[in-house]
Formats: sequence, structure tokens, C-alpha cells
Amino acid sequence: MTSELFTPITLRGTTVRNRIWVAPMCQYSATDGLPDDWHLVHLGQFAAGGAGLVMTEASAVVPEGRISPQDAGIWNDEQVAAWRRIVDFLHARGATAAMQLAHAGRKASTIRPWEGSGPVTADDGGWTPVAPSAEAFADYTEPHALSLDEIAALPGAFAAGARRALTAGFDVVELHFAHGYLVHQFLSPLSNHRDDAYGGSFDHRIRLAVEIVEAVRAEVGDDVPVLARISATDWSDGGWTADDSVALARALAQAGADLVDTSTGGNVPHADIPVGPGYQVPFAERIRREADVPTGAVGLITDPAQAEKVLATGQADVVLLARAFLRDPHWPMRAAHELGVADQVTWPDQYARAARWP
Repeated sequence: MTSELFTPITLRGTTVRNRIWVAPMCQYSATDGLPDDWHLVHLGQFAAGGAGLVMTEASAVVPEGRISPQDAGIWNDEQVAAWRRIVDFLHARGATAAMQLAHAGRKASTIRPWEGSGPVTADDGGWTPVAPSAEAFADYTEPHALSLDEIAALPGAFAAGARRALTAGFDVVELHFAHGYLVHQFLSPLSNHRDDAYGGSFDHRIRLAVEIVEAVRAEVGDDVPVLARISATDWSDGGWTADDSVALARALAQAGADLVDTSTGGNVPHADIPVGPGYQVPFAERIRREADVPTGAVGLITDPAQAEKVLATGQADVVLLARAFLRDPHWPMRAAHELGVADQVTWPDQYARAARWP
């Protein structure tokens, strides 16, 4: 018996052992952008549990790009060294290591979730966020509208982050263009009210995303996979749509992106989102079919049979799990057992006695 979930996938020069990938999950637990023992254990458990690719949380390419003051980063060499020991563990357990490069834009400088909500003040270590337009998200701090010169520096910041990620040993980089963070803010007419080369028309609003992909591709060379996470819809009238996402996916692929990690929402508060099992999968399927680009499906994919069906029916090329991995870090091992392909996974020697199920 075979399983699509446990079939390797190759993107450029990297082969991932299976198609069960760990989605980025913010931990809000870094100090000055530095990952620590929490991040080692958090990410390492997924590699030991059989995940094919393990991706970091959104890691800021500049300090002001952090969602919270406790976010991880990749803007200096000290962070490179801190990430390297984590990457070494992921590799030792057979996983492919990926870093998500990010900039939060107007959703930056916020309180980490378990301490409340809203902006962090300057007295508490916060800063003024930036955005395409001086319009706040919900009750957050009003952002500074980026100048053309400031926008021009952004592709280089992402490229420098990608270079540091490779120095730390990461195999893959993902560019975070989703969930209402900076690049998504440029994409959506609900948050981008500029009237220059980065606002107005569709081509102008996607310009920054394309320039970032081009800069990162030039930096990492031809062999390193570059992924892009997008929100395929704003779920709001007048906002970003699935049609826009198909056209964007084509443009990103032409610029050098290898796979579109397809999520939704996050750019405006109070969007009417029909959350349910696999609710975002149809967007990944449509982009894969109409843009002819590999896609990842994410969002309430929790059951092995459900995940297998997503791949077997051609709706996506990989599945990305988040909360399911938090509940069960060894989800791939359980999936292999339930799908009847237990011989396609290798348990760590220390856990091998658990490979025999009652």
C-alpha cells in the first residue's frame, strides 16, 4: 500500500521526506529576536515526530517587523548562531528546515496573546509600526505610511534575512505575504490607499511582493526553494479575492517562487469567515489548477484520512498542520499507522517501542 502523505517531494535542489509539514506558529517567547531552549524543544519535537518539513514561526527581517517584542528574528548574526543549533537538531532527525521571513507592518508592536491585546507602548518597549497607508488595524497604533525610499529598502531586508537563514543552515525560506501583515497590507485595497507605484491598480499593489521574491531568489540562487504564504481572500467586500490570488500566484512563480502556501484572512477585523474542516483547501486547489503552481493546503486539517484525500485528489501538493501538531507532535507516526503504511516512517530509537500499536 502507498500513501501520498508519505511520498517525498522535491522542490529545486531539496527533497523533503514526506508531505506533512509544520506550519509556522508564533511562540512569542524570544528575547531580542533570539530563539532559545523553548524553540529548540518546540520545533525539535516535530522533527522527532516524523514531520517532513519543520518551519519556524514568523521571523522578522528587521526589529520593527516583529508582531510583538517577544517575536523571533533574523536581522543579525547573533540570531543566526541561535538558530543554527535548532537547525542542526532538525537535520539530525531527518527533517527539512524552513524559515518564514516576515514583517508585521501595521500589526506590529502588539501585546503577546496571553498577556492581553492591543498595542505595546513606547514605555513598555513598543515602537511605531509602518504600513502602506497611515490607517490602523482595529485599535492598534496608527502606523507610519512608508515613503518610496523606505519601501525600496524592504526587498533587500528580506534578501538579507534569507542569506542569514541559509548561513544558519536552513534549507528552505518562506515569505510571509499573508494574515494582514505588511505585504498583505500592500496587496489588499482595504489597507492600501496609496496613489503611487505601490498602490491603486492590481499590478501596483502586487509590486512589492514580486520585488521581494525577485530579491530573495537572486540572493539564495537557483537551488534553494522559496515559498510564499498568501491569504487567498480577505473574506470582506471590496477586499482581496481568490481571482486576485490566482493572478498573484502566477506572478510570484514567474519571479521565482516554488510553492504557494495558501491561507486566508487576517487583514481586517470582524471578517465573516466560514471556519470548518479544510475550509481553505478549495483556494489551494484553485491556485494549483489555474495558476499551475504547486500549493500547500492549511487550515483545520486534522485527520490523516482527510489529509490523504487532499493530496490524492490533487487539491494540493503538501499539507501544513499547526494546532494538530501542538496536540500530537507525533501526528505523522499516527497517520502512518492509521493509513496502513507504518513501514514508511522511522521512529527514533528512543521511541521505537511505541511503534507497535495495541
